Amino acid sequence: MKANNYSRRKFIATVSATSLAAASSSNLFAAPTVLKSSQKLAILGGEPVRKPDKPWPEWPYRDEKVVDTVVKTTKSGIWCRIQSANGTVPTFEKEFAKLLGTKYCLATGSGTQSLNTCVMALGIGAGDEVITSPLTDPGTISSILTANALPVMVDVDKDTFQIDPALIEKKITKNTKAIMPVDIAGNSCNMDAVMAIAKKHNLHVIEDSCQAVLNEYKGKKSGTMAGFGCFSFQTSKTIACGEGGAIIGDDQAFMDKCFTIHNHGTSRSGRTEVAGPKYRMNEFQAAVLLGQMDGVKERARIRTENGQYLNSRLKSFKAVTPQRLYDGDSGAFYLYMMTYHPEQFNNVPRATFLKALAAEGIKLSTYIPQGLHKEPWTKNILTQKVYQKMFEPARLQKFSNELSCPNVDKILDSVVMIWASGPLLGTRQDMDDIVNAIMKVYENRDQLKSI
Repeated sequence: MKANNYSRRKFIATVSATSLAAASSSNLFAAPTVLKSSQKLAILGGEPVRKPDKPWPEWPYRDEKVVDTVVKTTKSGIWCRIQSANGTVPTFEKEFAKLLGTKYCLATGSGTQSLNTCVMALGIGAGDEVITSPLTDPGTISSILTANALPVMVDVDKDTFQIDPALIEKKITKNTKAIMPVDIAGNSCNMDAVMAIAKKHNLHVIEDSCQAVLNEYKGKKSGTMAGFGCFSFQTSKTIACGEGGAIIGDDQAFMDKCFTIHNHGTSRSGRTEVAGPKYRMNEFQAAVLLGQMDGVKERARIRTENGQYLNSRLKSFKAVTPQRLYDGDSGAFYLYMMTYHPEQFNNVPRATFLKALAAEGIKLSTYIPQGLHKEPWTKNILTQKVYQKMFEPARLQKFSNELSCPNVDKILDSVVMIWASGPLLGTRQDMDDIVNAIMKVYENRDQLKSI
C-alpha cells in the first residue's frame, strides 16, 4: 500500500477545534507547539525533538509522605494485618472502597491473588471453565490455572484490543462458569455486552480491572459493574506499592468468603473453615499505598486528560493509530497503546521506527512478545493428570484446536506504546513532544531506509 502524503501541517488542520478545546480545558498544561518543517532525523545526526536532559515524571510515585508512612509503620511494630484492626491494611481497605464507591475492599498480596481468590470464592475448580482474553498479563491465566480450571481463550477486537463479545458465546460449554474480561491498558471492555451474555447464560463475571484503577465506563467505575472486581498495585500500575492487589464489592457474604479464602481458610471468627492460601497484604505494602492516596484522583485526572489529548492529536493520523475506546469510556491509560502501520512508513519495520523515535527523545516499547494463547501452558496442561481426569480427551483436543486468536497476533506484531503511569503525568508540552516526534519521523520516513 502506498503511504499517504500526510504533512504535519495538514494533520494539525484536520484536528477539530472542538476536540482540542475540550482536551485543553485544564490550565495545568502549557500551550501545544508544533514543529514547522521537516528536518534530519536525530538518529542520523539531526537535532532531536526532545532534549536528553528533559526528564519525564518518575515512577513509581513517591514523596516524603510515602516515606513517612512507611517509617511510622516500621516503628509501630505492627507489620501484619492480623495484629491490629486499625493498621495500615484495614485502613487502606476503607480508603480504597471509598475511592471506588463500594462498601467493601479486601487487600491482597497481588492482583493475581485477588483474581484467584474470587475464582475460588465462586467455587470454580477442576472441571470448570472460565472464558478470558489472551491479551493480558500472565496473572489472569494463572488465577484460573491455580484453581485447576480451564482458561478458554477468546480473541479480541482489533481496534479496542478488548475481548470481543461477539466471539464469547461460541466458547461457552456446559462447564463454563464465568467470564473474566480484562480492561487492557486501563480502558474498559464492552461491559454492557459482556454482562448481557453472562445474564443470558447464568454465568459469573470476574472483572480483571488490574490495569484500570479509576477508569469509568458510562459513569460506572471499572471493577464495580459485575458485583466485584480486582485490581493490581504492582510497581508499574497507576497506584503502586511494588506488589499488591485488591477485591472490591458490595456483597458482604461474598467478601467475607474472599477474606476466609485469602486468610489460609480462616474466617473472621478465627475458625479454619476451608482450604485456602495465604494471600494477605502486609502492612508495609498498605503503608506505601496510604501515603499516596491524597493525590490519586488528581493524578488519574491528569493521566486521563493527557491520554484524551493524545487521542485528539492522533485521531486523523493514519500511520500510527491509538487504541480505540468504547463510547462512554473515560480511559485510565495505564498504557497508551497505538498500532504502527508499516505500509505508511515505506514498510520500515517497527523496530526501526522505535529506534528513530528513541533518538528523538521519545522511547516507546512493544507489549508482551506473544499472546498467552501461544505460551507453553497450553500444552503443559494437556499432560497434567488433574486435567486428564477432569476433562474428556475430546474436550482437551478441542481446547487445543481453538487457540487461534489472529487479532491478538496482529496487535502484538504492530503495537507501540507508552508505559503511561509516569509519562502521562507530564505537561501538555510533553504530550506535544510525543506527537511531534512521531510526525517528524513520519515526514522524514524516506530517511529510515538508511538506518
